[in-house]
Amino acid sequence: MTGQSRKWMVLVATIWIQAFTGTNFDFSDYSSSLKSLLNISQIKLNYLATANDMGKVFGWSSGLALTRLPLSVVIFIASAMGLLGYGLQWLAIKNLISLPYYLFFLLSLLSGCSICWFNTVCFVLCIRNFPVNRPLALSLTVSFNGLSAALYTLAANSIDPSSDSLYLLLNALVPLLTSLAALIPILLQPPLDSLSRSADAARRNSVIFLVLNFLAIFTGIYLLLFASSTSDEATSRIYFGGAIFFLVSPLCIPGTIYARGWFHNAIHSSFQVEGSGFILVHVDDLELHKELLSRQNSTLNLSNGDDHGLLGENGSVHGGQRAKTSDVGCDKVLGQDQLAMLGEEHTAAEVVQRVDFWLYYIAYFCGGTIGLVYSNNLGQIAQSLGLSSSISTLVTLYSSFSFFGRLLSAVPDYIRNKFYFARTGWLAIGLFPTPVAFTLLAVSDSEAALKVSTALIGLSSGFIFAAAVAVTSELFGPNSVSVNHNILITNIPIGSLLYGLLAAAIYDANAYSVTGDTLVCMGRKCYFWTFVWWGGMSVLGLASSVLLFLRTKHAYDHFERHRSRISVQ
Repeated sequence: MTGQSRKWMVLVATIWIQAFTGTNFDFSDYSSSLKSLLNISQIKLNYLATANDMGKVFGWSSGLALTRLPLSVVIFIASAMGLLGYGLQWLAIKNLISLPYYLFFLLSLLSGCSICWFNTVCFVLCIRNFPVNRPLALSLTVSFNGLSAALYTLAANSIDPSSDSLYLLLNALVPLLTSLAALIPILLQPPLDSLSRSADAARRNSVIFLVLNFLAIFTGIYLLLFASSTSDEATSRIYFGGAIFFLVSPLCIPGTIYARGWFHNAIHSSFQVEGSGFILVHVDDLELHKELLSRQNSTLNLSNGDDHGLLGENGSVHGGQRAKTSDVGCDKVLGQDQLAMLGEEHTAAEVVQRVDFWLYYIAYFCGGTIGLVYSNNLGQIAQSLGLSSSISTLVTLYSSFSFFGRLLSAVPDYIRNKFYFARTGWLAIGLFPTPVAFTLLAVSDSEAALKVSTALIGLSSGFIFAAAVAVTSELFGPNSVSVNHNILITNIPIGSLLYGLLAAAIYDANAYSVTGDTLVCMGRKCYFWTFVWWGGMSVLGLASSVLLFLRTKHAYDHFERHRSRISVQ
């Protein structure tokens, strides 16, 4: 029981780390002050935002560090990078030191890299301590990363609402303090042999994850309501204390582990997990590998006995790697280089040769990445529309709905038996709000339209960010997910640069007033064509995701059909 309690302590510590290390999401809160201090154009400001996102390019370094250093050391290296990156920027913005522009760029790059290191630590902690419930542990903890901007907004309002530079100081110090708080659970991780991998353990843990998800929803609603309130410092401190209470409250779970028997008999049995359509967890991801191995060993027999077996639609085999269909009409598009089955391992070289990967890449590039760039530009967007006082509200809105989007990404796992739909189909549905939001922004410059669009974009991008790891694992293999997903997210710095440059060029071209040496644009024209272009790109991303769904639907259907047969036996 002690080992079981410790793993939940680790999960709570991981939630804390994720909640306070998404420091790139509050860039809009201080970007205007940074632009004014450095007397730079919107294009140069975009380069700083891109540098924050470019840290993901060096995310591989955290994996390398973990092969040679303990987790506790890696997390403090990440803290040190953030402390140095944000701390020196804060000193410069307070005029305590003087830094040239290129050093701001390098410090932003270092800060972005620290976020990747924190994420890797959290990823490893979830995998190591929840081998059976890994999908639920990952989706829950990653969701809290979307709350970072709302938490930092509430913290800043409780100290000094008028200081934009305060965000940089908080970005530097809070992750370090959080790492110190998480250190004890990390050092006291249970030994691997004490962690049960049985299906029964997964079912026992499922209700705890359900409770944690409900608690997460309440936390998100609380922050949405109070994080950006215009209250005084004293009231904001009370609100911030409430947020901390919600984050600390999961600590009660380790104590309840000792009452597991009563909890299981009184509550868990009422869900009737095995016989209902209410599924909380994939029962051991290793079962997927067992199924795939059995598929490969019996491919010919199965395809001869079932026209819609586990391979292509026509039952043909092509070296266990490819399945091609020969229907009519658009089959050349839908059938070329089609996936034979889910979970088949792909090397990096094989991935970049797959049509499905590039459809997936475009969908992410034209969906989630646009949402991230939009959040980086929220400060200037609000300022150009005369809504500077609403920047914190908009950042909180984006952060909170990004959090809800991340939580929603787990819904397919919860309703799998009652309503099964390919995860790539859910990805397409998750992309749909983005073009709707940019259409609304293009046709209206009202504050209400801006808030609704920000919420929709946050919801959509949060869903994509959280769902992407599972999609990558299913399409290109769980053992290769770390490498393949890092290839996928190279689109983030590329998109941050290109989309940001587009927005900055249009902004600077329409700037007509000057404050010092800084160009300032006011009015709808500052971002109108940006919204039109971004909206068009998001439509391309939606089309790409729909095509990906149509190409992979057969593989998901075959896998689910086979899984259902196994569960009946």
